[in-house]
Amino acid sequence: MFIGGDSRQHAGSPHSVGRATGMTVLIVDDSPQFRKLIRTVLTGLADDVHECTDGDEAVAAYVAWRPDWVLMDFKMARMGGLEATRRILAADRTARVVIVTDYDDAHWRAAATEAGACGYVLKDNLLDMRRLLDPKTDR
Repeated sequence: MFIGGDSRQHAGSPHSVGRATGMTVLIVDDSPQFRKLIRTVLTGLADDVHECTDGDEAVAAYVAWRPDWVLMDFKMARMGGLEATRRILAADRTARVVIVTDYDDAHWRAAATEAGACGYVLKDNLLDMRRLLDPKTDR
């Protein structure tokens, strides 16, 4: 299921994420609770946040909205994050996809890099994700 929304249209709602940067983000994760947590971490950093529940939806959403960043889980129904990352980058070589996962091992990191992801963040340290996306942070 795709869950979209321009947070600027919902100012003051629990899904509002601020209007600080003009940044657009696509969150791709099959857990509604985790998508909500990522939205919270993005507060004040992203103006427009869209959500998808699997990789198949993510590819279509990317083509429709061309977000600045895609935050992609690995394991999801229909199409996983690695295949979705490959397809998004096939459509747009400038796409910035960050894998956000529980898997902390060299095999998965290498697979993410091979698929074209520009970042890899563990779900238990989402402040790393925020630092990666924040234009004010030196990387």
